[in-house]
Amino acid sequence: MENFNYSVAIVDDERESLYTYSIILKQSGIKDIVLIQDARELPVILKERAFSLILLDLSMPHISGFEILRFINVEYPEIPVIIITAIKEIDTAVECIKMGACDYLVKPIEKNKLISSIKKALEINRLKEEITGLKYRLIEDKLENESAFSEIITVNQKMRGLFKYIEVISKTDQPVLITGETGTGKELIARAIHKVSGKKGDFIAVNVAGLDDTMFSDTLFGHKKGSFTGAISSREGLIAKAKGGTLFLDEIGDLTEASQIKLLRVLQEKLYYPLGSDVPKNADTRIMVATNQDIQELVSKGNFRKDLFFRLKAHHVHLPPLRERKDDIPVLLQYFIREAALSLSKKPPKYPEELIILLMNYNFPGNVRELKMIVYDAVARCNSTFLSLDSFKDMIDLSNTINRELKSEIVKFYIQMRFPDKLPTLKEMENLLIKEALRRSKGNQGIAASMLGITRQALNKRLRKS
Repeated sequence: MENFNYSVAIVDDERESLYTYSIILKQSGIKDIVLIQDARELPVILKERAFSLILLDLSMPHISGFEILRFINVEYPEIPVIIITAIKEIDTAVECIKMGACDYLVKPIEKNKLISSIKKALEINRLKEEITGLKYRLIEDKLENESAFSEIITVNQKMRGLFKYIEVISKTDQPVLITGETGTGKELIARAIHKVSGKKGDFIAVNVAGLDDTMFSDTLFGHKKGSFTGAISSREGLIAKAKGGTLFLDEIGDLTEASQIKLLRVLQEKLYYPLGSDVPKNADTRIMVATNQDIQELVSKGNFRKDLFFRLKAHHVHLPPLRERKDDIPVLLQYFIREAALSLSKKPPKYPEELIILLMNYNFPGNVRELKMIVYDAVARCNSTFLSLDSFKDMIDLSNTINRELKSEIVKFYIQMRFPDKLPTLKEMENLLIKEALRRSKGNQGIAASMLGITRQALNKRLRKS
């Protein structure tokens, strides 16, 4: 099963059936099982604890399965029920489905058929819970675990929306695919998901880029003594170390074909083999992965397995680049100034208002990580109580950034533009461009000049002539 934390109640008056079904469930990874031979006990037990699923027989003494099913449907409609019975009648099966049962299985039941039915019921119920939870959080517009996101500095609404989604998906054991450009904070998001999940095990992160298949297998699965040259002792892998917790695999797009197959097997079967061993071990850990590549393009080109991609994409978190959340730049700037000053045992310096304008007009190809590096360098070079704009200008090429960013925009503008019959003069167009640059830079001539691709002196000269 995908989740080792499911709890299942089996209600059947036959002791042998209870034992058989419990063995099948345990072999499938479900350990929390309650066996109920007297159906009259179920209502009492349901008052004391919740279940992920109930397996229910129909023909029982004292109280029939029909009555129990009707009771569950009214009092506990959120719990899926699978009917297991010897009654092979279509009318009875239809009646049970109408009363809320999610499946109807006739004894004797094949192991694979029972497991398949249970998986389907649990998956449908999980999706219902996630949709309900997401609706609630969107309506309430609040987070239940603010502290879990404390390392992610943001006031951006798109990011807040991602946090709400994360709170919904964190409680499941489904894999999570985290995408986004370099420097957007993918590992921070993975850590936040782990914190919200409440898992008792550790959060372990590993970058899989550059690992060949043997190194990948050894890193994740471990090895037995003597399994290869140099294996002088046995070593457990990261899956074992992350037992009951989370294993985060970064740069998943660089994984080799052979390693992709092994990871897929872990996700499907929750089993793995240490190198040199033919005895499987249970993978009781949640897998999260991240990449800065366009993974769908990798799939379309045949460089990444489609079945693995859809397995990993059970939940998908895409982080927006910093240029799409520029309202975060002021708060990130202040945070990094304080953090840098603390690390350098300095008093946090102040900064001119023009700095915000300068940073707002830069598209940050390295995202939050690049902003942090720029701020740290500026604070390190600062010898007064005020940060200099020049220390930031040395680190960024504003004119090239704007030119790159505007190439496609200029084409769109040209296509949409309609010139009057009488063309404006070059002088008139120049004045319009200067006016617009000054508006965007809030009157800062240095930044306006950078936008226009000229020096400040050249801009001053044009302003004097106008």
